[in-house]
Amino acid sequence: SAAGGPASFALQFVGTRYVWGGSSPEHGFDCSGFVKYVYGQHGIGLPHSSAGQYNSRYGAIISNPADLQPGDIVFFVNTYKRGISHVGIYVGGGGVVQALSPGRGVGVASIASGYWAAHYYGAIRPGR
Repeated sequence: SAAGGPASFALQFVGTRYVWGGSSPEHGFDCSGFVKYVYGQHGIGLPHSSAGQYNSRYGAIISNPADLQPGDIVFFVNTYKRGISHVGIYVGGGGVVQALSPGRGVGVASIASGYWAAHYYGAIRPGR
């Protein structure tokens, strides 16, 4: 599907360093900066804010994690602060590629693992 494009594109950045406020491969990424960059390269303009990206203006809202498809933007709640506070891109097989933390950089974590499953909020399937 066309939505697989962003997921495949995003995976090439695994290992890129985490930088607060970062939104480019050269300077590093934070979580929403990473998603903003990937979708910007695919013609979809998103704000540099995880909470701001969770908006039906950017695509269909997907509530059930069982319905996720590669390319969906996945949101997590109450991670380092209250409310929607983290975001990544679903790549299939339970994997979410994301700018994880300053010590880890961009990596893939399983949405089925305890921490991420407990903090899952919902997803957006970006439309054109």
